[in-house]
Amino acid sequence: MTEVLKGYVCGCCRKYHDELPLNYGSPEPIYYEEASKRERKKRFEINDDLCVMDGEHFFIRGCIEIPVKGLDEPFVWGVWVSLSEEKFESTLENWDNPDREELEPMFGWLSTHLSFYPDTINMKTKVHTRSLDLRPYIELEPTDHPLSVEQREGITMDRVKEIAQYFCK
Repeated sequence: MTEVLKGYVCGCCRKYHDELPLNYGSPEPIYYEEASKRERKKRFEINDDLCVMDGEHFFIRGCIEIPVKGLDEPFVWGVWVSLSEEKFESTLENWDNPDREELEPMFGWLSTHLSFYPDTINMKTKVHTRSLDLRPYIELEPTDHPLSVEQREGITMDRVKEIAQYFCK
């Protein structure tokens, strides 16, 4: 049975919202966010999916998908993960390859601060490339970190509402 995504009354603003958001994301890695405008221009090359810092740190944007109990679609955190130079180069070489989802998963470090959780920077991940129309799937190392637990076990609609209210601020 699939639960319908209905609107909700936000506990933060006390207003009714027509839809309950199922995804949140960061437009850049934490290191870019922390840099000044001047440093950003000097030290970073970035687009919607890829980032290079100082010519030696490499990042890719992907999705941490969390099952939502009662829904067919997941809750998604849009995040950035660092890759080794070798894996980043391989990613670039296969960027337009229609068979890129057959590539082996790549080790990476989570490079996005998700303020809803205890520290998420440098959590261990596996980056799974997917078809050309999808960003990579980010698999967290199975630990007792709440984000990792949620990815494995799923969340309820009440948890989705809790997240929405947190970001309403």
